[in-house]
Amino acid sequence: MIDVADNSGTTRGKRVGWVELYFDLVFVFAVSQVAHGVVVDPRWTRAAAVLGLFAVLWWTWIGFAVLYNRRGDDARTADRLFVLVGTIPCALAATQVHHVFDGHPAVFALAMAGVRLVLAAAHRWPAVAGLDQRRISWGYAASAVLFGVSALLPLPWVFVVWAFSLLQEAGFLLLGDRRDRHLGRDRAQPRTRPTREGRWRELFAAPRDPALAVDSAHLAERFGLFMILLLGELVITVGTAALARPADDLGYWLALVGGLLLAGALWWMYFTSAVEMYERMLDLSGGNPALAYSLYAAGHLMPAFALVLVAGGVNLSLHEPAPHAAAWFTTAGLAMYLAGTRVFSAASRRWQVSLGWIAVIAVTVNLALLAQGLPAPAVVLVIAGWAVVSAAVAAVIRHRALDHFGEDPVAFLRSITETTR
Repeated sequence: MIDVADNSGTTRGKRVGWVELYFDLVFVFAVSQVAHGVVVDPRWTRAAAVLGLFAVLWWTWIGFAVLYNRRGDDARTADRLFVLVGTIPCALAATQVHHVFDGHPAVFALAMAGVRLVLAAAHRWPAVAGLDQRRISWGYAASAVLFGVSALLPLPWVFVVWAFSLLQEAGFLLLGDRRDRHLGRDRAQPRTRPTREGRWRELFAAPRDPALAVDSAHLAERFGLFMILLLGELVITVGTAALARPADDLGYWLALVGGLLLAGALWWMYFTSAVEMYERMLDLSGGNPALAYSLYAAGHLMPAFALVLVAGGVNLSLHEPAPHAAAWFTTAGLAMYLAGTRVFSAASRRWQVSLGWIAVIAVTVNLALLAQGLPAPAVVLVIAGWAVVSAAVAAVIRHRALDHFGEDPVAFLRSITETTR
């Protein structure tokens, strides 16, 4: 049986602060500069480099999101000041993105080191009763040193050091409580490989230290607003590129309608098929940090980057002539978005369902083959139509899953465990 925490008294319902919205505006500027790298050089090697830079920025944003979630309040001047100060090195890093692509990452690395010094100080001062975040503070200080040292290293060692720094940040930021659970076990007992049910039980157990619990309502709203900003980048891309075409050009209208339909479908998938389930699960766990890591910090990396890739693909599709990679970027991004948001997941894990899910992903990616016989704006319109259909199907599936989840959450989670054995 899977035991889950009773979270009836733990939800604080913290709202996103105004300073966080300002920080996101600055941060989205940095993301837009990274996304532009795909448009300038539409190759898969460049897309991989864009993913790496996006991951660096993503974990930087996660640091501030978790900071404000656990201790931030609009009434605390110090918390607001730390977030405002953090926007300065983030903006500086945004201006240096193109230099990283050109093989000169030193200033970007120093800016990222500066951001982590701000996070280290923010987690150290002022002290909050019941919340010991010294480990996080020291972790960010070590990460700042690593980024600073990387500015002196040649390529590709710079990126190796960055990857190591991000991995250690992922470990101390939200997974510290899970590590403490492992260390606190009786060493006399033999170590056994945890079962799937055991992993579910661990994820849905309230943190040992209540101060480490995350606020599910705030985290859901925080990530939802950031996803909206990324979707806004897609809308801006469509509008800007469409304005460059004459009004009597059929491609103009195809691109405009297709791009807006695609953005609307992606919005619908996330906010009607994903976000409510995530918040309910995290709320049920009592704000378990490891579950928050799985659903949000690491779990949102793929769909967030997918939006960047889709925006780049749509932008390239409106060029004359459109490069070969344009349609593939769009369909690959859509497939990553479907997989990352888990919009087709339900309690059932029978092989027929898994096979159908694989078929949907395969069809989504191979829609790019239509570019061999259709103009690029028409391909965008077809992809948008497929996204609309996917959003409708996902909404039905997730509605049923939410009903099942709401009636008996424990039975819902047990059904996932039992059908995957």
